[in-house]
Amino acid sequence: MRSTTLGLPPLALLALALVAVPRPVLHDLEIIQEGTAVNALFVAVPLLIWIVVVVLARVPKPFLTLLAVGAVHGVLLAVVHQVLWDADVHLAGSLPPAAEQVLIRGLAAISSVFTGLLTGAVTGLVAWPISVLAGRARD
Repeated sequence: MRSTTLGLPPLALLALALVAVPRPVLHDLEIIQEGTAVNALFVAVPLLIWIVVVVLARVPKPFLTLLAVGAVHGVLLAVVHQVLWDADVHLAGSLPPAAEQVLIRGLAAISSVFTGLLTGAVTGLVAWPISVLAGRARD
């Protein structure tokens, strides 16, 4: 596997994004609930893995790397929600049902990608100074 300008091979970026997919799957299937300790573990552990991997791999730009991981995760999140979404959501009846579904699902997909990007940005902001400090400690 070749490393990219992001400091990790593309398959590693995908693998990191996939680490965070079980939580939305389990949540959408109503196996885990928000506000529980189990849910908190499924939220926090993958993000900690992201941070640890970029720090240990000494990626040159941890923020950019995790932003990319977050983008991939956002796309995966959108796919999971679209596949597992069984809610019958309607707008005030002002649009034909098919148009409502396209609009609602489209906005949900955009929201998922944005959520992934935001998650990547936040973890990147956490990993960045840790990487700098870890680099100084190694030198």
